[in-house]
Amino acid sequence: MNPSRKTTLGYLFALFTVLVWGATFIASKQLLVFYTPARIMLMRFVLAYIALWIIRPRPLLLPWKTELRFAALGIAGCSIYFLTENTALLHTTAANVSIIVSAAPILTAVIAHFATDEKLHRNTLWGFLVAFSGVVLVVFNGAFVLRVSPKGDILALLSACCWATYSVMLRKMPPELDPILVTRRTMLWGLITAVPMAIPGGAFSLAPLSGPLPLFNILFLGLIGSALCYVLWGKAFTLLGVVSTNNCLYLIPFVTIVMAGLTLKEPISPAA
Repeated sequence: MNPSRKTTLGYLFALFTVLVWGATFIASKQLLVFYTPARIMLMRFVLAYIALWIIRPRPLLLPWKTELRFAALGIAGCSIYFLTENTALLHTTAANVSIIVSAAPILTAVIAHFATDEKLHRNTLWGFLVAFSGVVLVVFNGAFVLRVSPKGDILALLSACCWATYSVMLRKMPPELDPILVTRRTMLWGLITAVPMAIPGGAFSLAPLSGPLPLFNILFLGLIGSALCYVLWGKAFTLLGVVSTNNCLYLIPFVTIVMAGLTLKEPISPAA
C-alpha cells in the first residue's frame, strides 16, 4: 500500500470511529434511565465479544506474558477507563470531565515519546493548545462556569491516563496478530474485570430492552461502538501511529454536542 493511500485509509478509520464514539454518549445517556454505568459497560462488552467470535470463530492461544499484556489492555482501555470516567461524572461536572479526558492525546504523545519511536515535537504541543481551546469552547457551550472538584477531577485525569496507556500498549502489541482477535481478547478481559463492578445495584433485568430505543442503543454501543470501532481504532494505530490517531479524539466533544442538539434538543451556543 502506498503511503498516501495508507494515510487516507487510517484517517477514514479514525474519523468514522470518532463520529461513532461521539454518538455513544447520547446512547449511554438514554440507557442510564434504566441501568447503572457499570451494567451498560458490561452489556456492551458481552455483545462486542459475541460479535467478534462470530466474525472470527477461532481460539487465540498465547504465551502467558502476552496474555498478561492483554489483561492490562482490557483493564486500561475498557473496564477501568469507563469506570473512572463514569464515576467522575458523579463527583464533578460533565464539562470538567470532558475537558480533562480530552487531555488523553497529549498524555499519549508524552508516553509514546519515551515508550515508542514516535517522538514529541513542538508542533504537537501547539496543536494540543489549539485543539484543547476548541474543546473548552464546545464543552462549556457558552456557559463558562468551572467548578473544581478534586475527587471527580482526579478520576477524570486517571481516565485520560488509562486511555493514553492503553493506546501505547496497543501500539506495542505484535503486528502479526489479527486485529479482530486482538480486540476480542481485549474485550474478554474488559468483560471479566467489569463483572465485579456490575454486581452492585440490585436485581438485573432485560425488560427495558423490550423497547425499541433502549434495544437499539445497547446494540449500537456493543456492536458498533465497541466491536467495530475498537478494531478500526487499532487498525488506524497501525496505519497512522498512536499520536496522530489519538489527535482525532479532539473531535468527539464537537460530534457529541451536534448529536445532542439533533436528538436531545440541547441548545448549541455561538461560542460552541
